[in-house]
Amino acid sequence: MASRMTTFTRLFSSNGVVSTNRVTTFLGLGSGYSSYSSAVASLESEADSRLFGLKDYEDYRKTLHGGITHKALLVDAVGTLVIPSQPMAQIYKQIGEKYGVDFSEDEILKRYRRAYEQPWGRSRLRYVDDGRPFWQHIVSSSTGCSNSQYFEELYNYYTTEKAWHLCDPNAEKVFKALKKAGVKLAIVSNFDTRLRPLLRALKCDHWFDALAVSAEVAAEKPNPMIFLKACELLGVEPEDAVHVGDDRRNDIWGARDAGCDAWLWGSDVHSFKEIAERIGVEV
Repeated sequence: MASRMTTFTRLFSSNGVVSTNRVTTFLGLGSGYSSYSSAVASLESEADSRLFGLKDYEDYRKTLHGGITHKALLVDAVGTLVIPSQPMAQIYKQIGEKYGVDFSEDEILKRYRRAYEQPWGRSRLRYVDDGRPFWQHIVSSSTGCSNSQYFEELYNYYTTEKAWHLCDPNAEKVFKALKKAGVKLAIVSNFDTRLRPLLRALKCDHWFDALAVSAEVAAEKPNPMIFLKACELLGVEPEDAVHVGDDRRNDIWGARDAGCDAWLWGSDVHSFKEIAERIGVEV
């Protein structure tokens, strides 16, 4: 009985295995062990189908799209394609010292997180055009320094290849293989207008067929509109695209609300080669 209870609890709490309504229905079958046992057996069967049906589902999708699971791959920028080369607080302090910033890196990071998580009062969008008003607020809140020269130096630093590097050194090889296989590629990013020059500086802008940047399309993830715009730019239906990103709320929930598949970077997939293999493309 104890092992059954453990199984039932696991199934009840596993995201996507069964819904609360389904569990309530099973609980309503009766108070005896027989009813309970039947409920658990049925739930276990459903869980097994979910666990062992993934490959079958992906194989099924390949029959629809000529050997690949998806016609398009959408990729998040920061945290998935690129990451900062040095910790943010370290750069804020390093550049800021000549402008009188004396907060510790820990204090800057704490203040940064507090400012970034607060609603941006001027607009429903944080990244409008070049995003300067928003980032001026973030920098001054994080460091206590409102010096315009400091802000401009910091702002421009994050447009250079010195500030960023690719998460996956094999990304170029993988994206070339995906394009050769007919998979269309797009970036979907909450970013300001610096993203395009940044990608050019990193020499990876030509990897992608389209960019859906929040500052340009006036929609920020998890708003499904930004994913729909990316699909529109690529000329594919949302159900034929898969999005990969590192934020469960912005990337996974947002993409699925738009009708796309979604894989969590660092959990569902760990490299672009793994992504290509799941799609059905050899690298």
